[in-house]
Amino acid sequence: MLRVDGLSAWYGEAQALRDVSLTVGEGEVVTLVGRNGAGKTTLLRSVMGLHEGRVAGTVRLEDEDITRLPPHRRARRGLGWVQDDRGVYASLNVEENLRLPFSSGPHAWSLEQVYEAFPRLGERRHSPGTKLSGGEQQMLAMARVLRMGARMLLCDEPTEGLSPLLVKQIGAIIREARERGLSVLLIEQNVHFATSVADRHYLLAEGRIVESLDNAQVRAREHELLHYLGI
Repeated sequence: MLRVDGLSAWYGEAQALRDVSLTVGEGEVVTLVGRNGAGKTTLLRSVMGLHEGRVAGTVRLEDEDITRLPPHRRARRGLGWVQDDRGVYASLNVEENLRLPFSSGPHAWSLEQVYEAFPRLGERRHSPGTKLSGGEQQMLAMARVLRMGARMLLCDEPTEGLSPLLVKQIGAIIREARERGLSVLLIEQNVHFATSVADRHYLLAEGRIVESLDNAQVRAREHELLHYLGI
């Protein structure tokens, strides 16, 4: 679904990513793990076309080269960005937030599909964005991307700041997305959560991918990884 080859990115003269290559298969969930400042968010922003500095390398979505496309055209190709600040329009209610994005193509979710997958949003459809909990805002952010027809989700720390109950709900949503054939690349510092939802994990350090791990390897080295991440 997604192939990144030789991706490098800079902030002025400072290089943040160094020759990063990775893949995410169809219906696969993959996490990016690393300390703060390792380049994880820069990597997602570069894949989405949102990094404002210089970028080198190639990004392919379903074997189409999208490297030179602006973010909105990448979104129309099926690449969805679920940002860490959730980007909910506070002055609009839940349903208005869901109706606002363009919905096109055979993969765009209807409101009925959204409310089936996110029943809490159906219950809160008339609630303004300012009245939503952090977990509800995260659900809304993911649902809006699915309304746009995304088949490949880029998620920047979807569980950050959420209670254990809401983390569990976000995990269920990600697993359901995978069951529906969607692919997910997410940043996640919670090792337990990562192994509960993901198939594979890339470990980033100083802008490079230094290891690719499966769930068994992560569990076997959990103490070492937690120490490495400073958790």
